[in-house]
Amino acid sequence: MHRVEHVMGFPVSLRVDDEHVGEETADAVFAWLREVDARFSPFRADSEVCRLDRGEIARGEIGTDLAEVLDLCEEYRLATDGAFDVRLPGRGLDPCAVVKGWSVQRAAELLKAAGARRFVLNAGGDVVASGGPWRVGVRHPEQADKVCTVAELTEGAIATSARYERGDHIIDGRTGRPATGLLSLSVVASSLTVADTVATAAYAMGAEGVEWAASRAGCEVFAVDAERRVFRTEGFPVARAEARAA
Repeated sequence: MHRVEHVMGFPVSLRVDDEHVGEETADAVFAWLREVDARFSPFRADSEVCRLDRGEIARGEIGTDLAEVLDLCEEYRLATDGAFDVRLPGRGLDPCAVVKGWSVQRAAELLKAAGARRFVLNAGGDVVASGGPWRVGVRHPEQADKVCTVAELTEGAIATSARYERGDHIIDGRTGRPATGLLSLSVVASSLTVADTVATAAYAMGAEGVEWAASRAGCEVFAVDAERRVFRTEGFPVARAEARAA
């Protein structure tokens, strides 16, 4: 089964290689992602996030899902000494940096609960995979038609933060200015919740974020800094030729 839909502002593709997993499972996955978009988007005036930001509901009145997301946001704000911050001065509450990975990881758990064992879920370039090995290319930060490395996933996730799609959109909360110390940073971890949030938080930290990300438990890192130097942790899973393409 293979399906692609546009959700949360980017294409989401799902490939399932288990014949017993039907279209109804894909329906549930995309319905969940659309629900997340409606509830957590900072661009929808009626979303739970916007209502909280406007003070229409109190912190103690929000749902358990949003409470979990905001707790993660605070955890990473503290861990980066404020470089990662979803409440930047002059801007509304924007937890998207956590919501994306968290929600797609939840979608992967829906797939597993339905019996899927061999699948790839790709949300705008951030990937959760199961039943590999799968080969996942990491786009070159300056040449759109090339990759700078290919990772291999069996069970786990990879996320990349860079400026090539959305420009200087990641802000260093300590300075209020765009983070410019890195061109690209990818993180492999057991879940996309971790991989995506660590990648974004590390990118916000600039060059120092590479070592910080590499020190996080269970994280492997591939990064290119602003001087075009390449960094790769020893355990980063470089793909073998026999792995399947995701």
